[in-house]
Amino acid sequence: MMKLLCVLLPHFPLKCEIIKKPELAGRPAAVTYSVGSQKLLLDFSSDLNGLERDMPLQQALSRHGEMELLHADMAHYWSVFNGVLDALEKVSPLVEGSTLGDIYIGCDGLEMLYPTDNDLVAAVRKVLPDGFEARLGIAGGKFPSYLAALDSKSDGYKTIQGDAAAYFKDLSCDLLPVSLKSKMRLHDFGLHTLGKVAELPIHKLEAQFGPEGRRIGELAAGSDDTLLYPRLSEELIEESTSLPSATESLDIMLMAIESLLSRAFARFGHRGAGIRCVELWSHTSLSEHWQKAVHFKEPAMNIKTALTRIRQVMEYCPQPGPVEELGMKITRIGRPDGRQSSIFTEVRSGEKLAGDIKQLELKLGAPQLFKIKEVEPWSRIPERRFTLIPLNR
Repeated sequence: MMKLLCVLLPHFPLKCEIIKKPELAGRPAAVTYSVGSQKLLLDFSSDLNGLERDMPLQQALSRHGEMELLHADMAHYWSVFNGVLDALEKVSPLVEGSTLGDIYIGCDGLEMLYPTDNDLVAAVRKVLPDGFEARLGIAGGKFPSYLAALDSKSDGYKTIQGDAAAYFKDLSCDLLPVSLKSKMRLHDFGLHTLGKVAELPIHKLEAQFGPEGRRIGELAAGSDDTLLYPRLSEELIEESTSLPSATESLDIMLMAIESLLSRAFARFGHRGAGIRCVELWSHTSLSEHWQKAVHFKEPAMNIKTALTRIRQVMEYCPQPGPVEELGMKITRIGRPDGRQSSIFTEVRSGEKLAGDIKQLELKLGAPQLFKIKEVEPWSRIPERRFTLIPLNR
């Protein structure tokens, strides 16, 4: 079983907000996010008892009506978190961070660099940014290392060796990484601790919980063979813009996105590559955050193709309010499998002209050809009726 180091950064979203606004420190606060018309808790101050992640906001306010509410800025949280993962990859090339605040690091093969666990922990703590509490645990497998980190002190670390089941037999079964329904059923059966669950034969758990029963039994017994999935190093291209005024017009937002795509393609379009995945985000005038990933079956090789797919997604997933700021993060770029040129001379000439225009703009560093596009024909201000946007390539 692979030896892993788990790094927990408790209340990561709220800590990010406190770093931006130090006056929040010590004050009861909660970070919320929206799912349709419903608002849920993403994070909250550690001294607010009785709250849980994903709890409806109204239920939380009935217990702590005095807490300050902050709308989740997921783009910022992930930007900070990716910076933490970048720093940890200087310690080990095997770093997984698929959940905000939860990190797993592969330890196997690092003995020459860090002869002891103390050396490894010291190297990890050295690269962690200030402002975050860090709990560290070392064990064989993800779940045991997670429990070790959970039980560690903020200035130290915990190591589990030997019989992991005996170490956390008295811990609550609520810590199991399984569905909420399964946890509730365990309590209904009187199985409140991991030790009680581990006493049952696997086949009895499978009879009650189906395929998940085997995983429940193995985890409770201290065994977790879940693979480590280190993140892949890929080029990230980020662009953002602030709109002149808050708007709910999809056409105006798409014009801004078209400009962002133009800047992005200028950075990698000369390589003959296109967009495979782009994450869009926006901030509204009410400080609400919207984010959506757009995937392409085939790489979008030009602005027009990318914009068509983005329009479909934005029509299906509307904004939560008037938008003040827009941004995108291109997380995957790639090349098409192959393309056959047109047999018609006029089409080939048009493609060559478009290629020449692109090369000219790459050489000069900015768009050179524009087209006039109608924006707000009803506006009393002439300058707002039309605008210039880069010519599609």
